[in-house]
Amino acid sequence: MSIDELIKAANQLSETDLNQLLHQIVVLRARRKTSILPEEEAQLLLKINQGIPSDLRTSYQILREKREAETLDDKEYESLIQLSNQIEQIGAQRLEALAKLAQLRQVSLLDLMETLGIQSVSYA
Repeated sequence: MSIDELIKAANQLSETDLNQLLHQIVVLRARRKTSILPEEEAQLLLKINQGIPSDLRTSYQILREKREAETLDDKEYESLIQLSNQIEQIGAQRLEALAKLAQLRQVSLLDLMETLGIQSVSYA
């Protein structure tokens, strides 16, 4: 299958399926790289590229939209807080893995992120 055919097929996917495909491609790429990397680096790269599961991201987005529309009930608010905590924990674990990998490679965290093509998040 050519790249163009793959892109056309991807255009037909739902947002959730497209996110899942993207996640699986990132995991595949990391696995291919792991065959030439030391085991510890390979495990860190898998954790870095793991991302937020699509079902968690979807649930979080739905609740955020309800919060912005001011239609969130108390139970949903508690769920939103729990999902936020889970997403924050995944982000913290990813950052920890990035820091460990940077230390292993003896480079700065910013240099490693640039090498891996990871954008830093700006909250400004």
